[in-house]
Amino acid sequence: MNQADSAYIFLATHEGAPEIEVTHNWDEREYTNGDNFGHFAFRVDNIYAQCDTFIQAGIEILRPPRDGHMAFVKDPNNISIELLQNGEDLEPIEPWISMENIGSW
Repeated sequence: MNQADSAYIFLATHEGAPEIEVTHNWDEREYTNGDNFGHFAFRVDNIYAQCDTFIQAGIEILRPPRDGHMAFVKDPNNISIELLQNGEDLEPIEPWISMENIGSW
């Protein structure tokens, strides 16, 4: 595959900030989990509230934020998305402390 077979978009919050490259490959290749990239990670203002919003939308929390710091979900393409608490970790609370991991991430 060469560059003519792909479209690239680079996203950043501001000039000089870290970028995310989003690529669309026009070829007929099928991608499987693990044949593309690792995962995205996003900082959120309240990891408990964000995970609760995901649960209300029917999204499974694969690795709950038991520590008030980190959680994992997957997008519809089965790609892991890491959520990280912005700033200081939140105090561990229920129901998150007792939640089990589900599947893989």
